[in-house]
Amino acid sequence: MSGVQLSRVTKDFGPVRVIHGVDLQVRQGEFCVFVGPSGCGKSTLLRMIAGLEETSAGQIMIENQDVTDADPADRGVAMVFQTYALYPHMTVAQNMGFGLKMNGHPKAQIATKVAEAARILKLDPLLDRKPANLSGGQRQRVAIGRAIVRGPKVFLFDEPLSNLDAELRVEMRAEIARLHRELGATMIYVTHDQVEAMTMADKIVVLRSGRIEQVGSPMDLYDDPDNRFVAGFIGSPAMNFVAGRVQGGQVVTPAFDAPLDRHGPTLTEGRAVEIGLRPDALTLTPHGPFRVDLAENLGGTTFAHLRAPTGEKLVVQTTQRLDPAGGGSVGVTFDAADAFFFDADTGQRLR
Repeated sequence: MSGVQLSRVTKDFGPVRVIHGVDLQVRQGEFCVFVGPSGCGKSTLLRMIAGLEETSAGQIMIENQDVTDADPADRGVAMVFQTYALYPHMTVAQNMGFGLKMNGHPKAQIATKVAEAARILKLDPLLDRKPANLSGGQRQRVAIGRAIVRGPKVFLFDEPLSNLDAELRVEMRAEIARLHRELGATMIYVTHDQVEAMTMADKIVVLRSGRIEQVGSPMDLYDDPDNRFVAGFIGSPAMNFVAGRVQGGQVVTPAFDAPLDRHGPTLTEGRAVEIGLRPDALTLTPHGPFRVDLAENLGGTTFAHLRAPTGEKLVVQTTQRLDPAGGGSVGVTFDAADAFFFDADTGQRLR
């Protein structure tokens, strides 16, 4: 199958294994995002696909070709890094075409490819400028243009927006998503920002400690997480968790008065569980035992930071406007059908 396929891929640094037998299929034309906390192995895995890190074991296939031991230049990939790495003495056009020039491509062909990449990225008016006269977003577009002119089989992005301010990050997210639609190319994108992952990806790969926790579309991971880690990582604000226990065929949690009706073979009597509740699944009521610690009023939405009588913290997404300094007490209600249940010891989802 075309695209990128990883089979039992591992990476060792001396006696330390950092990537543990990863199996993954990225289909041709897919926008796949590797996401996870710092140190989870996402950039290492990307660099292995690029050939910048050796593969200790396993196989990497790109467009049905085994590239496990191939040089980076022979893999048909182009990589865009966090730093722009532009030559300061060259113009935008020269930076974009430099790789082709070094490989001996004719000047006319280079000019055609640079012009097409500039059109796609809306860099036409900037071709004669040098990097010092560009904004951060423009420099990153030049770095992406340098990748486009190579006509790679696969684009690899390693946290390309990390150095940009918040407004530019939003703008560049839209630019890269549009670029993917226009080119129809296979793209693998690394980020620690799950908002980037949710808004850009066809497929998200959630990594932790060098292992894949779950693979799926953004809404699949949001609506149907396999474990507590994925449930807590995907979604902003993060999912709330409160302790509970199965008693009499129901789940009882000290944070809430009413028990939850939830039956099934995995919810055996006396089992300790964690109950996961999305902030947008909770509703505030005027009176109750939850103390308001802080309210983030964002205009149309407010994030209310609450503390339960048990000391557990909750975030509620609401349209109500509350005192930013907090204070006072409220109640919280929710539909039991919106609750997720996880084993308190293993973190695995109880279905």
